This record gives sequence, C-alpha cells and structure tokens, in this order.
Amino acid sequence: MEPQPGDLPQGLEIFMSILFFSIPFVVLLFAYITGKITEKRHYASIHEREGHWLSIPATTGKQLPDLTTVASADLVVGSVVVSVDHFKRFLSKFRMVFGGEMKSYSSVIDRGRREAILRMKESSPEADLFLNCRLETSSVSKGKGKVVGCAEVLAYATAVRFQRTAE
Repeated sequence: MEPQPGDLPQGLEIFMSILFFSIPFVVLLFAYITGKITEKRHYASIHEREGHWLSIPATTGKQLPDLTTVASADLVVGSVVVSVDHFKRFLSKFRMVFGGEMKSYSSVIDRGRREAILRMKESSPEADLFLNCRLETSSVSKGKGKVVGCAEVLAYATAVRFQRTAE
C-alpha cells in the first residue's frame, strides 16, 4: 500500500496518539502539584500569623467578667473566599458519584475559617479580647446550581479594649 499525501508515518502516529491521551494526565498532575504548593504556602502563612495572635482570644461567650473596665467595644469583620484547585475539583466529581465525605474540600473550609478569624483579628490589632465570635459560610456559585468551587467565610465579633490602669 502506497502512502497517501497527508498520512503520518506509523511511529509518528503512535507518538501523537500517546501525546494526545496523556495531556489530561499531565494537566491533572500539574494541577495537583501547584495546588499542593499553594495550600502548603497558605497553611505556613496561617501558622505564622496564628502564633502572633495566640495571646488574644476570640471567644464565643457573650459576657465579660466584671473584673475590668471596658474602654471601647467595636464590631470587627474578616472575610475570605477560598477556592478549590482543579485537582480537588476533579476528585470531588468522583465523590459525588459514589457518595461519602468530600475530604478534598475539608482543607478549603479549614483554611477559610482560620484565615477569616485572622483577618478579623488583624482589623483591630489594639483589641484585648474578641467577644461573641461568629462564623458564617456560603458557597460561591454562578447561579442556578452551578457551583464554582469556592467557599466564602465571614468572621465577626466584638473587639473589646480594656481600660489601662496607670501604674
């Protein structure tokens, strides 16, 4: 059989087929690696900043002890929108079919909660206590049930600053 114009040699045709079918796996591998790196960097930032704010509590209690005089009390807010990477989105499609806990989204929610609380605390660095701390979450969507794969977390509390005694 004589080769026709436009026909590829057998070896090149096999190579092109392998390349064509391996592209999705390469893209998923790239998404996995970049997602892991991004998540690891974000967690490192969160750990460092949490260490700075560890001495200032954020409590869900609504009342203060009668031990100190309050100098000021202000509403403070911190919010963040955290997205899931493409690899986790890909894995979640399988979980939707088979059911069960979507562990790939757990870290997104965890990072969102911790980041929102940190941003709330950073919005009032002079506070001595964050009272009645609350968290609200919502998913971001394109409308009509089309979920984007993002979670918004809003943290709010009352930032209390105690009156300093002159010593």
